[in-house]
Amino acid sequence: MKIITEQEHQAVESPAVLTLANDVDPRTLDLNGVTRIDLQFPAFTDGRAYSQAFLLRRRLRFAGELRATGDVLIDQLVQMQRTGFDVAVLKDGVDASAAQRQLDRYAGFYQGSAVETQPHFAKAD
Repeated sequence: MKIITEQEHQAVESPAVLTLANDVDPRTLDLNGVTRIDLQFPAFTDGRAYSQAFLLRRRLRFAGELRATGDVLIDQLVQMQRTGFDVAVLKDGVDASAAQRQLDRYAGFYQGSAVETQPHFAKAD
């Protein structure tokens, strides 16, 4: 997962980039030509964007970039990565190196995820 700051994040007006409110059902969208989807976390306690990311990756097979925006906290990054996010936009003042340490903390997981669907025991060596 890539970590960027709010200054590095650019909200783009383009048909190839969608910004979704967290109450939009991704199954209702036409994703043809879309290369990036910005999913919003209006508050760290509102996790509906996790469900959107999972739907986009697993059910809709969206292969473009999923970007977490809004109230993104460091302790949410691992779960964001496991549900299919590629990029997390950190608020101003959040230490990007601390965020990277959080991601580096876990080398692997026993369970499958939206990205790695096979559980650890089922993977070929």
